[in-house]
Amino acid sequence: MQLAGKSALITGAARGIGLAFAKAYVAEGARVAIADIDLDRAKSAAAEIGQAAVAIQMDVTSQASIDAGVAATVDALGQIDILINNAALFSAAPIDEITREDYARVFDVNVSGALFTLQAVSRHMVERGIRGCIINMASQAGRRGESLVAVYCASKAAVISLTQSAGLNLIQYGINVNAIAPGVVDGEHWDGVDAFFAKYEGKAPGQKKKEAGAAVPYGRMGRAEDLTGMAVFLASNDASYVVAQTYNVDGGNWMS
Repeated sequence: MQLAGKSALITGAARGIGLAFAKAYVAEGARVAIADIDLDRAKSAAAEIGQAAVAIQMDVTSQASIDAGVAATVDALGQIDILINNAALFSAAPIDEITREDYARVFDVNVSGALFTLQAVSRHMVERGIRGCIINMASQAGRRGESLVAVYCASKAAVISLTQSAGLNLIQYGINVNAIAPGVVDGEHWDGVDAFFAKYEGKAPGQKKKEAGAAVPYGRMGRAEDLTGMAVFLASNDASYVVAQTYNVDGGNWMS
């Protein structure tokens, strides 16, 4: 029960990694707000978890929606001790096919969404004197470029940089900001990733996914549950002296 008495807001938590985080946090004694643009799916996820979870509608590309979601979480849970910026989009295209619209869409969610959700929650923490924890979801893609994934890689590199700057700025208030950089993680989102590579590399459906898993030193793709231990640790008192760091949880894909 490392998170007993804590309240957490998790964006993009109606499925996949975000939902795994929510379940892990509740198992450690926390209450969680399942924030997602899809309210019906968020409600289903919260019902699956039980009374320790509430569903919150939040579109991280809208400041009004972020502010309303934070306020609704505070109304439901009393305060926010932990934020996980998990909402994200993936995109892929050769450099000469990248559009301004796609660039703006990915950065609006992955970077602006993380920044302004972090800002809204940190303001709440500072106003109430909460020595809180903010966890941003980066990626191994933020550690290096990929020929077909320029926009997504750049957005996750920005998340790593944002984590460093916010961590250094907010620790004066006792707010710890860190990040997790997963590698290739299995889940329904990988159907979309696989489709991008099938289109641009001429691969059969499922081939890229198989190759990505085989290339992991651990021997398989990650699972959402492989990330929950780090998410619990970073939100616990054991990580109180950890500031502005990004931790790789990727089966050995990247060393830094």
